[in-house]
Amino acid sequence: MRTRHARHALGRPAAQVRTGRAVLRFFVGDCLELLSQLPAGSVSAVVTSPPYNLGVRYRSYHDSLPRERYLAWTSRWVQLVARVLEPKGSLFLNVGSKPKDPWIALDVAAVARTHLRLQNTIHWVKSVAIDREAAGRAARLDRDLALGHYKPINSDRFLNDCHEFVFHFTPGGDTPLDRLAIGVPYQDASNIGRWRGAAGGLRCRGNTWFIPYDTIQSRVRERPHPATFPPRLAEFCLRLHGAARLRLVLDPFLGLGSTALAAAALGVDFVGIDVDSEYVKEAAARVSARLPAGELSGASARPAGPPAASPPRRSRRSGRSAPQAAPRLPLD
Repeated sequence: MRTRHARHALGRPAAQVRTGRAVLRFFVGDCLELLSQLPAGSVSAVVTSPPYNLGVRYRSYHDSLPRERYLAWTSRWVQLVARVLEPKGSLFLNVGSKPKDPWIALDVAAVARTHLRLQNTIHWVKSVAIDREAAGRAARLDRDLALGHYKPINSDRFLNDCHEFVFHFTPGGDTPLDRLAIGVPYQDASNIGRWRGAAGGLRCRGNTWFIPYDTIQSRVRERPHPATFPPRLAEFCLRLHGAARLRLVLDPFLGLGSTALAAAALGVDFVGIDVDSEYVKEAAARVSARLPAGELSGASARPAGPPAASPPRRSRRSGRSAPQAAPRLPLD
């Protein structure tokens, strides 16, 4: 019932995509204002990546607030997310950093823990080097491997940054998870009979996920946003939460719609919010374009009337409204 009310609480979306299994709604506006309008306990899971306050150049947001103001704004939106989460809901919060500001991700997590419990810390690995010798004979490598993408750092002090955090927050720290939904096969088949619960041949993936960006040819054409995460990362989060328990998925920092794509793939209702109307339009178009033809049921990425709230004007002193998706290292 709460989920049904949530579908209409925000008014008419700026764009909407319908599939045979779900409705995905996209809103232009301040996430603080729109989150306040959602019913309490109406959202199953949130997968999001807010701005990191690292000076990323968004279209409609100034990403260099004073630290105290930025953390106060963070506290406010996390508090609103905590209100709309189901009692056994999940917030998957992706936050990165930069070498000269290594504490920002941990500062964000420290603020979030005043409203929710930190249940898991996931390490999203974007690039990894695998030594043939360390991998062992079972890997059958004929050479050392370097996989994934990262932004090189020219420095005699700092290492290339190939990792970001995904903090898994929950209301009580006791949200059940479907660990084997993203499980990996046992390398040694003898473990299947040795370990209890291994009869399916899968084990928990653990908290280190190697999920590289897709290789692209044109950043402007294929990824017109300065900070995105792969849809596969969002899908891993949703599957881990438990796809069968998902009623409504939310991303208050929509960006190009990676979480929307994951929700569409799982057939789950979705609400996305962004202050930038161009990002909202692009996200809806991407979801509509990727849906299999057999799933379409009047799907559209058309404007559905005026947005629920016009994006407020930005100033360098304002910390209320955030852009979408987080300042992530560019691919190339």
